[in-house]
Amino acid sequence: MAETETKTATCLVDGKTYPVESGLFLIDLSTTLRQRIKKDYPQAKVTSFICGHHLLDYRLANVDALISSDLKQSQKINRKLTRALQSDDYEITDVNETLTKSLTLGERVADNVARFGGSWGFIGVFVFVLVTWMVINGLQLFGIRFDDYPFILLNLCLSCISAIQAPIIMMSQNRSADRDRMDAENDFHVNLKSEHELRILHAKLDHLSQNQIPHTLEIEKLQIEILGEIRQELAELRKQGEDQRL
Repeated sequence: MAETETKTATCLVDGKTYPVESGLFLIDLSTTLRQRIKKDYPQAKVTSFICGHHLLDYRLANVDALISSDLKQSQKINRKLTRALQSDDYEITDVNETLTKSLTLGERVADNVARFGGSWGFIGVFVFVLVTWMVINGLQLFGIRFDDYPFILLNLCLSCISAIQAPIIMMSQNRSADRDRMDAENDFHVNLKSEHELRILHAKLDHLSQNQIPHTLEIEKLQIEILGEIRQELAELRKQGEDQRL
């Protein structure tokens, strides 16, 4: 029986002749790998042949390029995130501590008066004083009557208390307005910083989903192809060794 004729082709890189099974034509390669080969050999055509040994070198170079590209992009995004964290020199204010340290005696009194004036205790004491005042003067208990009906002196006292209490409560409300303003300023800077960080994190996730994951899959595919080529070269070396022993 006549031996089957082995098809051969000339390698684009070293110009040597190899069996077609030991390499690939450029048309069978991925676009990225084909462009990398054409960059080194501009005269290459889609029908050009490259042996497995040199193809392995290009596959390894392609894997290194993909890994380096993803690493550089990740480092760039990480640097942006680091700068965003460091650029905001606004210090978050502890509102309670700041206001407590800045309290004056008058402000403490105003807060205490406003706190007591807005409690049930104040209402109870106020009602008790009014009832006692009217009972003593109306019924002349113990022979005392210092404010006859219609209790003009009581109305005067109530008017004086209201006149004094109103500005004191307003002082306390001004302090509450300062607290609200400081809280709003803190919230604004925190939200602004969070928004900036979220934008960078979204960019990182987009890079991961659009580039890094597809590159990882491509690298895994290249690794499988590289392992197949290494296996093929080992088989050829083993066959050459057996031929030499014979």
